[in-house]
Amino acid sequence: MHNCCQPIYPVAGIRTIEHAVMPTAQPPLMERAGRASAEEAVRLMIDRPGPLLIACGPGNNGGDGFVMARHFMQAGREVVVAFASNPDQLPVDAHKAYTAWTDAGGQTLSDLPAPPPGGWALVVDALFGIGLRRPIEGRYADWIRSLNALPGPRMSIDVPSGLCADTGRVLGIAFEATHTVTFIALKPGQLTLDGPDHCGEIVLKRLDLDANGQLPAQGWEVCTKLFMHALHPRKLNTHKGNFGDAVIVGGAPGMCGAALLAGRAALRVGAGRVFVGLLDDRGPAVDQVQPELMIRRAEHALADGNAIAIGPGLGRDAAASALLERALHSSATLVLDADALNLLGSDPRLAQQAREREAPMVLTPHPGEAARLLGISTDEIQADRLKSALALARHFDSHVVLKGCGSFIARPDGQWRINRTGNPGMASAGMGDVLTGLLGGLLAQGLNMDDAVAAGVHLHGAAADLLLTRGIGPIGMGAAELPDAVRQILNQWVATPHPPGRGGPAHP
Repeated sequence: MHNCCQPIYPVAGIRTIEHAVMPTAQPPLMERAGRASAEEAVRLMIDRPGPLLIACGPGNNGGDGFVMARHFMQAGREVVVAFASNPDQLPVDAHKAYTAWTDAGGQTLSDLPAPPPGGWALVVDALFGIGLRRPIEGRYADWIRSLNALPGPRMSIDVPSGLCADTGRVLGIAFEATHTVTFIALKPGQLTLDGPDHCGEIVLKRLDLDANGQLPAQGWEVCTKLFMHALHPRKLNTHKGNFGDAVIVGGAPGMCGAALLAGRAALRVGAGRVFVGLLDDRGPAVDQVQPELMIRRAEHALADGNAIAIGPGLGRDAAASALLERALHSSATLVLDADALNLLGSDPRLAQQAREREAPMVLTPHPGEAARLLGISTDEIQADRLKSALALARHFDSHVVLKGCGSFIARPDGQWRINRTGNPGMASAGMGDVLTGLLGGLLAQGLNMDDAVAAGVHLHGAAADLLLTRGIGPIGMGAAELPDAVRQILNQWVATPHPPGRGGPAHP
C-alpha cells in the first residue's frame, strides 16, 4: 500500500479516454489489456499446476480473454476457452482477437467443460465488462453460477460480469472474483455497495495511459495524501485553547450513549475541549469513562464551541427541533447527523434554513436518512449511491458523507471521493456517532471542511481495520472500542512522513 491517490471514473469517463487514445494506440488497447491480464494471472498461478479456464463473452471483454488465452498458449501453458457466441457478431476488435487466437491454433468450447481431476489452476471471467446494463439471464447466468461454485482463485477482467461498474449493483447475478484486474482507472462500482464483495483484490493496470491527463477526474479515492498537509506534530509551547472547542448536542432520554460516544471520539482526535450537551434532564453529570468531557444541558452547550456536531441521540421532538434551528443560525461549523438529518427531512422550514446557511456544514447520512432527505426510497438511494450523494450536496450546498460500504464524500461543486477503509465490524450501533465526533473534533481544530471530512472518514475506517488486526471483530466490534484506535493511528500518521495510503487492497 502507498499514499498515491487514484482517480476514479464512471463508465462514461473511461469511454471518453478510450475514444481519445484508440485511433493512435500501438499496441491496441485490447492487446495491452489481454497481456496485462495474462501477467496478473501468472502471479496468481505461480504455484498452481494444471490448465486455466477462460470464459469469453460476446463483447470486448471476451476479446480481452482471447488475447490473454493466446499469450498463455504461446507460452506453452494449457488453456481452455469457453465461448458460446457467434464469432461473426463480435465487435471489430474482439473479432480480431478471436481470429488471432484461432489462427494461432486455439480452439473454443461452446459450453463450460468439467473441471480436470486436479481442478483449474485459475478460472477467468471474460464474459461481460463495464458496458453491461441489463440483468444477466439464461446460459450466461448458468455459467456464472457454475464458475462461482468452483474452488481456487477466480479472476475477473476489468469488472466481474454482472456487476454494474458505475453503481456496484448486481445485475441479476454476478461473478464472485477473488481477484479483479481492471484497466485505465478504478470505477466507482468496484468500490461501493456490492462491488468489494465481488471484486476481491483489485489490481489496476493503467495500460500506459495517464487517465487524469486525458480527462481530469471528478472522483478520487480517499488516501492520506489528501489531508496529511493539515496534520502536524504539536509544538511544545501549546495549550488546549490552540486546539478548539468541539460541541456535541444530542442525548435525549434513552440515547445519552450516542452523544457520549461522539464526545469521546472528538476528544481522542485531539480537540482541546469537548462539551456534550444532553437533552435528557436525568442524564449523567459526568462521563465515568471519560471525565474530561464537560457535560451541559443541551441549550447551554450550543454557546460553547467553534464546531458543533448535532444529532447523535437528539430525538425528533419540539425541543430537538428548536436546538437544531439554533445550531443552523449559529456561525459555527456544523456536523449534522442522525436525528438532525431526520428533522431536516420532515420539516421543510428547517431544510430551507440549512440550504441558506453560509457557514460550513457537512451532512453524514446513512442510506435511510439520505432517502428521507431526498424524499425517495432507500432502494433508490442505493441504486446509485454516487448520484444520490451528489444530489444531496447540491441540494444543501454542503459536503455530504453518504455512509456505507464504500462511503462517498460529495461536494457541491460535483467533486467526489470514495473511502476504502473500514470493515463489516462497523455495521453496529454507535459507529456513526463516533464519526460525527471525529468530524466535530477535527473541525474544531481548524481543519477546513475538505481536509476534515477526508481525514475523519478515512480515520474512522482505519481505526476499525486496526481493531480487526488485533482480533477484535468483525463480529462483535463495538463503537466504544474505536476512539482509542483512532488516537493511535492519528499519532502514527502525524509522526510518519509517508503513512499507508488506503485500507482496501489495490496495486498499481
